[in-house]
Amino acid sequence: MDCTRVNWEALDALIIDFVTSENLVVEEDACANSSPSPSSSPCISSSSYHARLIIRRIRNSIESGEIQNAIDTLRSHAPFVLDDHRILFRLQKQKFIELLRKGGEEDRVAAIHCLRTCVAPSALDAYPEAYEEFKHLILALIYDKDDQTSPIANEWAEKRRYEMAGLMSSVLRASLQAYDPLFSMTLRYLISIHKGFCFHQGISSAVSDLTHRLLLEERDSPATPLETMYEAPPFDEVDIQALAHAVELTRQGAVDSMKFAKGDLFQAFQNELCRMQLDVSVLDELVKEYCIYRGIVDSEMQMITGPVKRNQSEVAHRLSRDCSAEIDLNTSQHSDVEDYSMLDCALVNDAEMSSKEGGEIGSEPTNFSEDGSSSWSNKCENTRALVRIRSHMNCESNKRKRWRGRIDETDRLPDPSFSKSGTGIEDKYEIALALKGLVSRGMVAEAVNEISTMDPDFFAQNPGLHFHLKQVEFLKLVSAGDHNGALKVACSHLGPLAAKDQSLLKTLKETLLVLLQPDGNTTGKDLPLNDLSNTLQVSVGNRLGIEEPQLMKIIRATLHSHTEWFKLQMCKDRFSNLLKIDSLKEVNTDLIGALKSRSNKDNNTNLSSQLTTTSSSTMTSEDGGSSSLMMTTQTSSREALWEESAILKVMEFLALSRSDAIQLLSQYNGNAEAVIQQLFG
Repeated sequence: MDCTRVNWEALDALIIDFVTSENLVVEEDACANSSPSPSSSPCISSSSYHARLIIRRIRNSIESGEIQNAIDTLRSHAPFVLDDHRILFRLQKQKFIELLRKGGEEDRVAAIHCLRTCVAPSALDAYPEAYEEFKHLILALIYDKDDQTSPIANEWAEKRRYEMAGLMSSVLRASLQAYDPLFSMTLRYLISIHKGFCFHQGISSAVSDLTHRLLLEERDSPATPLETMYEAPPFDEVDIQALAHAVELTRQGAVDSMKFAKGDLFQAFQNELCRMQLDVSVLDELVKEYCIYRGIVDSEMQMITGPVKRNQSEVAHRLSRDCSAEIDLNTSQHSDVEDYSMLDCALVNDAEMSSKEGGEIGSEPTNFSEDGSSSWSNKCENTRALVRIRSHMNCESNKRKRWRGRIDETDRLPDPSFSKSGTGIEDKYEIALALKGLVSRGMVAEAVNEISTMDPDFFAQNPGLHFHLKQVEFLKLVSAGDHNGALKVACSHLGPLAAKDQSLLKTLKETLLVLLQPDGNTTGKDLPLNDLSNTLQVSVGNRLGIEEPQLMKIIRATLHSHTEWFKLQMCKDRFSNLLKIDSLKEVNTDLIGALKSRSNKDNNTNLSSQLTTTSSSTMTSEDGGSSSLMMTTQTSSREALWEESAILKVMEFLALSRSDAIQLLSQYNGNAEAVIQQLFG
């Protein structure tokens, strides 16, 4: 699982959409122009956000027993929901119970009035069993709420509140099209697949503690279709089975979900995904930790001191002033820094990864202790280095957001298990981010020089990373026409590194072949440097004592499980494109392949359009073929053995997964009737 590569830029986009949609962040400019206060909130443009707030308010009212408040909110914002007499009857029943639960004399009178004027009339046209339920409900007047043996004990149970709240959330989400942000749905789906894969294979998960705390076992009650939909035309069995196995429903449950969505498979899928409950507080902490690590939001110290303009001269002056004054690293202002790292984790040794993965870019770095190099832990050296690194970037302003948190959780204290204070942590984050920025801009030589200045032993411990950084420097020099400079880099660095690690020789040969291309056909622009820059950030961060965010571990593990699960199912995931899972898996680390693709595009547009379809998301195998294409061909050939109708018939009649159905058909030469007859005969 640790070897699974992830397109972190694609995850960044999902995360930014999530924090923006949930109003968890504010722009720096908005912070500078307004006085910070817990009650202030920036303008929210998303109508979906307002709808989700309404749903959350209604849910909280029902869960706390304030049913009338929920009904009033529904009448104000979604009155059409109360036109469904089934829902209205259930709300009135719960209102009657909650009035009795209060126990006062006036409350009892109000409950009887509610029973007479609200519950009884709505029972007449709710559904056939409603009137019997109404007569049964009257027993609550004589049986105490604490009597667990009474015939009305289920009605008294507080779990009824949560069932009703879940049902209302399901109905309102679909009716208002107020689905959770895409990242939230993607995470639910990936964790669900991950849990199912681990259970099916009988293996343990390295992230099981987090996934169990994040994705709860409970689900919201499903929204049931209206009676007018009961005679809906039959749905495609392929859609029914795809939905049932994607979100763990029975076949009838999948059919009902399709009916409620009026036959729209993807809407039904979103409805079912949003029924899965996430622990929002855990999710927010994971996202916040990731955002700080990736430079999406300000670090905790910057949030404490308030927004500042990142003008290069101001930063340089502040940092030099801090060093000259020899500020004590244990001052009180640093004791307030919070780093939401949750679990201890070690990265895979770079040398081991290099031997396993050959010449691939981004071999994971060695795990060093925080005191492994004194230069990394020296605050003055760090601040001077930060000024130098930023000077390479032409004083570009780094526009980040400020973490705001959820409105209804502003007073919530941080969970001690998620918080960890540190000294000088802000500069360490900034150094790792700044070095990542240099590499992502192609300024590899500058990044290597800065790292070597701060820690001369760093690249000795990360030879694979060093090789690929120098490979980029080589290619940039070739593209600039400086062949002599490129050969010096190859002789001084690439050759000796490849001599020590034989797995790098193949990559070295392909790199040197670039010298033979005609002048003008080699360009250093648009090289796939994201994976390399991300690996450098992780390696430098690890050296600085910054742990990799837990969310990155979850995504890496769940994407691995997703890939392996659908290999077992011998089919493609119909929902992966909707949830941007394909984008998360699109990692291009082949620098030479990118150059060839660029050259082909310049020479032959038609040929390039065919190549770029697969080059961006696949790794090249030893014989030059595409590994993902080979896997697709193998999967297709196995599926082609049996007709799709036979596979679906066995899945439907025996309630089996696709892979199990195919295995059974293999035993009976693809004869679905023989399989069913053998098991039932």
